[in-house]
Amino acid sequence: MRTPEGLQTLLDDGIIDEVTRQLKSGKEASVYVVRCGSQVRCAKVYKDMAQRSFQQRAQYQEGRKVRGSRQARAMAKSTRFGRKEQETAWKNTEVEALYQLVAAGVRVPQPFGFFNGVLLMELVTDAEGASAPRLGEVDLSPEQAREFHAFLVNQVVRMLCVGLIHGDLSEFNVLIDAIGPVIIDLPQAVNAAGNNNAFAMLERDMRNITETLGRFAPELLATDHAAEMWSLFEAGELKPDSKLSGIFIKDETSADVGDVLHAIEDAREEAIRRQLGREDAKVAGGN
Repeated sequence: MRTPEGLQTLLDDGIIDEVTRQLKSGKEASVYVVRCGSQVRCAKVYKDMAQRSFQQRAQYQEGRKVRGSRQARAMAKSTRFGRKEQETAWKNTEVEALYQLVAAGVRVPQPFGFFNGVLLMELVTDAEGASAPRLGEVDLSPEQAREFHAFLVNQVVRMLCVGLIHGDLSEFNVLIDAIGPVIIDLPQAVNAAGNNNAFAMLERDMRNITETLGRFAPELLATDHAAEMWSLFEAGELKPDSKLSGIFIKDETSADVGDVLHAIEDAREEAIRRQLGREDAKVAGGN
């Protein structure tokens, strides 16, 4: 196996001691099993993306903070410097999200540092010490499916409580270790408060998980946790331990157009009265 340039640098610097094997390879990153002293960890080596990929990622990047106005302008214009900044921001998002989510009690791989485009983190394993399987690769009893679903709902709640939405949560981005589900792959994590697509992504995340686990426990398919948790989030009432029912009844009551128009007119008249009052006060003050 040819050692990637990014990992060779870490070997030369003594950050890792050995590259054992490649674990997986995707369009955006390759993951390797590495040894750091007596510890076995994994190293995620990010690949440079083409312009096409930046355009596909635009919906995820909305609402993300950048370092300064120069970077923001360059990213908006998609200059060479701007594309480099986008690439850096894309990689940093996963690193920052992992540290933030570990602190929030979310089951994600423990990060151990980010070095020149390489993320070192915990290797998630099964009970025998082998690489943990994905959620879509395991067979579950109805009881296990219900337990996993309740657990993952809580994990999504905890993420939302710190303002994050996974954005691509599915059976492919959840590993099953000896204890249960572990959420992985977060470079597209979404700013819940700053992204206009946030709720749609939250709905998609929960739908993906519910449909996967609903294969083993069909009653899960009738639940709607996304709308319920989003309603609490918008009201500022969502807590890490919020108990959700999975039932959400949308308010489909039609607005009374007449009442709305009256309210607008009342507000307009009140604004006029205030303006006239300020002008009268100025005249009186001048006298």
